[in-house]
Amino acid sequence: MAPKFGTSGLRGLVTELTEELVTDYTNAFLLACPTGGAVHVGRDLRPSSPEIAEWVLRAVEAAGVQAIDCGVLPTPALALSSLEAGQAAIMVTGSHIPADRNGLKFYVPTGEISKPDEEAITANRGKTAALGEQVARRENDAVSAYAQRYVTGFGAALNGLRIGVYQHSSVARDVMVDVLKALGAEPVPLARSDTFIPVDTEALDPDTRAMLAGWCAEHGLDAVVSTDGDADRPMVADATGRVIPGDVLGALTARALGAKVLCTPVSSNTMIAQMPEFDTVQLTRIGSPYVIAAMEAALATDAAAQVVGYEANGGFLLGFEANGPAGLLVPLMTRDCLLPIIAPLAEAAKQGVSLAALADDLPPRFTAADRIQGIETDRSKAFIAELSGDAEARKAFFAETGAEATVDETDGLRVSFETGDVVHLRPSGNAPEFRCYAEADNADRALSLVTVYLDKLKTRLA
Repeated sequence: MAPKFGTSGLRGLVTELTEELVTDYTNAFLLACPTGGAVHVGRDLRPSSPEIAEWVLRAVEAAGVQAIDCGVLPTPALALSSLEAGQAAIMVTGSHIPADRNGLKFYVPTGEISKPDEEAITANRGKTAALGEQVARRENDAVSAYAQRYVTGFGAALNGLRIGVYQHSSVARDVMVDVLKALGAEPVPLARSDTFIPVDTEALDPDTRAMLAGWCAEHGLDAVVSTDGDADRPMVADATGRVIPGDVLGALTARALGAKVLCTPVSSNTMIAQMPEFDTVQLTRIGSPYVIAAMEAALATDAAAQVVGYEANGGFLLGFEANGPAGLLVPLMTRDCLLPIIAPLAEAAKQGVSLAALADDLPPRFTAADRIQGIETDRSKAFIAELSGDAEARKAFFAETGAEATVDETDGLRVSFETGDVVHLRPSGNAPEFRCYAEADNADRALSLVTVYLDKLKTRLA
């Protein structure tokens, strides 16, 4: 399948992301979207990224726009750099998907591109961007400013904590260590890899979970933290190695920062509806563009709204100037990994409790998620359409879970049952994957639901 836009930018097989195609999309972006006079370019650590980034930089230079090479860095660090400069950015990353795929993520001077921006980029493909005389490329260290953001906001909030850092091939593997140390923690680097490892923080396999628990016991850790490949999604495990789901990290972070308005996809844990700290909960389709659109709508209504967004994968978006334990945190309306790692740990330390105790004090609703890989999107969509349009087909497919109470088609198919269980099926927006989310009154039940329905999906679709 040819590269195409999904929920997180352009994605496709490396073999199909040719120099011609990358140059074409870069030119289309320059013609369709404002740049503020420059484009900041970054990349992740997958083998194909250096060459693709070089093609992007050359295209920007050839168009007469200032190209700023930011090198290898987290996606949120690149976004912070471009946003503060009022300029555009392009991140070369395939995020959590395997190394045989890659992609481009575009930012205008005000943040991530919108769906209308995507349409405009597509409409300008095939055109040559000649916007001025060629200017020399510059380099920029955007990682230092990104790290300083958290030092300014949190000070020594993690003093005394011993935190494992699962480094693998994350672009944040070094800055995580540096920031945790600056905040007073003792970081323990673990399992650095020279081979790209596609860590999906929403779908950790049993071997990875066992590895986290083993590290906690071996090294006497208070937590283990990590990210996906381009560091816009967090992974946090407590002192036993139990992974704290991303939507739980989001709720804990929002509460710690004093947020009043939450914007989050329909797949997120519904416990937030039971949390009195939040005045408004706005549910969206899955994908950061939809979360950002909801946040912008809230700010358009009230410019002083204390609004945040997060996804079930844990990527956190800050829409207001928040007070950290030591100083101010400026808004960053793109998915970030470090804030939802640091804020819950800092809040637990402030209260003198473990991270596990902090999470367990939330309303008792539990989520789980996993995926089947290698299922093309068109096939997944056809199956979802079949179930959505046929109540008897749904009844047969979900027979083990009982009678349905409500059906939500905001994004995929989300079925709530009279038992209180929820099963949500959805094709991935940027990879050939079929995702299953579940929610229940206990963690084992949520995990069991995911296992049952992924097995059924494999039988039907694999």
